[in-house]
This record gives sequence, structure tokens and C-alpha cells, in this order.
Amino acid sequence: QVQLVESGGGLVQPGGSLRLSCAASGRTGSLLNMGWFRQAPGKERGFVATISWNLGITHHANSVKGRFTISRDKAKNLVHLQMNSLKPEDTAVYSCAARTKLESGVEDVQGYDYWGQGAQVTVYS
Repeated sequence: QVQLVESGGGLVQPGGSLRLSCAASGRTGSLLNMGWFRQAPGKERGFVATISWNLGITHHANSVKGRFTISRDKAKNLVHLQMNSLKPEDTAVYSCAARTKLESGVEDVQGYDYWGQGAQVTVYS
């Protein structure tokens, strides 16, 4: 199994920045991708960004491209989500996730096996 613990998040005004981090432990040797998803009140959980664990190839949702950046520190088993130019519509609970099996696509919630507890990000004006 893989355990994920998130940190970061909080309150920020529009245009501000926040950074989320996720620490992975356990069977990290089985990681294929680490991803970030978010869920706003009354909405389904949606894809934000993903990074391939070995090669570091990234993919971001169109809604955050150019504003958010996913990165990883493979040696420390950490993945980060740098969020800049935040907007009120970015308000959501952000969760990191680990993908260890080649099932579904990298943007699919179903493709990820393990999840963190979630971190609240609130962008208020």
C-alpha cells in the first residue's frame, strides 16, 4: 500500500499563490503517477495535474495550465502543486493521489488507487 499525507492549502485572495505538498510512504516503488484532483462543493472530483513518477512528465488540466505546476522530488517521495494567479473558482478540496496500475487514463479518478485526506484551498475576495 501507499500512504499519502498532504500539507499546505489555506485562504488566499485572488491573484495570490499557494503550494500544496504530498508525502508518499509505503510501497513507493510501485508508483506510476502522482496526481492532484479537486472537488468543489456540489461538484464531482476533477483532474488538476499529474506527473509520471519515473520520468517526471507532467500534464495539467486546461483550466489550470499556465497557473499551476506539478513537480516531484523523487528522492524524498514528495509531490508539489504550485498554484499561482488563483481565482475564486479554484476554491475546492485538493487531494493528491497515487496511481500504481495501468487502469484507466491518467486524468481519470478511477485510475488512482490511493488518496490523501484532502486540503482545503479557499480563494476569496
